[in-house]
Amino acid sequence: MAEMTFHLDAFEGPLDLLLHLISKNKVSIYDIPIAQICEQYMEVLDEARRMDMDVAGDFIAMAAQLVYIKSKMLLPVYDEEDEDDPRLQLVEMLLEYQRIKEMAPYFRQQTELGRDIYVKPPEPRDRNAPIEYRHTVDDLIRAARALLEKAQQRIPPSASAFKGIVGREPVPVGEKITLILRRFLKQTKLRFLQLFEGAQSRSEIVATFLAVLELSKTRRLMIEGGGEDVELYLTDKEDANE
Repeated sequence: MAEMTFHLDAFEGPLDLLLHLISKNKVSIYDIPIAQICEQYMEVLDEARRMDMDVAGDFIAMAAQLVYIKSKMLLPVYDEEDEDDPRLQLVEMLLEYQRIKEMAPYFRQQTELGRDIYVKPPEPRDRNAPIEYRHTVDDLIRAARALLEKAQQRIPPSASAFKGIVGREPVPVGEKITLILRRFLKQTKLRFLQLFEGAQSRSEIVATFLAVLELSKTRRLMIEGGGEDVELYLTDKEDANE
C-alpha cells in the first residue's frame, strides 16, 4: 500500500477525515472496513504527533471509538444473539455530517448575498424648512385624471354587461322529456340533431341532452348510429320494463 500523508489542519474534524479515508479506499459508507480504516486513521494521528502538531481531543475520541468498534467486531457472534451492527451509529453520524457538508456551499452563498451592497441612509431634513413644490398646474391635472381612471377600473361592471351570459332560468329536464315523447306521436324515429333545432340558449341545449340520456337510461329510447347520423327510436313500453 502506498504511503498516504495527511495534515490535520486540512480537515474540519474527525468525521471529515473518515469521509476522506472512505472515499480514498473506494468503499461503501454502509459497509465500512473498520480494521482498514482504523489503521489508516491511527497512521494520520501518529504522523501528526511526529510533526509536533497538536492533536485535537475530538480526533483522539474518534480513534477510541474506532478501536472500540473494531474490538466488538472481533468478538465471536452466536446465532441466538440479536445485536445491532456496532458500525451503525458511526454510519448515521457520517451520513448526517455528509448532508450538512453538502449544504454548506448553499448557506455560504446565502450569507454572502448582498455583502457588497450598500444602502444610502436617508438625508437629514430640517422639519422647519419650507417645502418647495416644483410641479405645474398641468402636472396636477394629469395626476388627478390618472387617479380617476384607476378608480373607474376598480368599479365592477354593471348587470347589463352580463346580459345573455348569466341570469337566465335553467330549462327543466322534465319539460324536455315530455316534448321529445310528444314528437314521437307523429313519427317513429328522430334524428338526434333535430332535437336541438330552434334552441335559444345553452340551458335549453343542456336540458335536451340530459333528457335524451334520461330516456335512454330508462330504456324508453334506443340510440343507433354514430356521428351526425345518430337516430332515436321509441321502444315498446313492455320491452322497457323488462
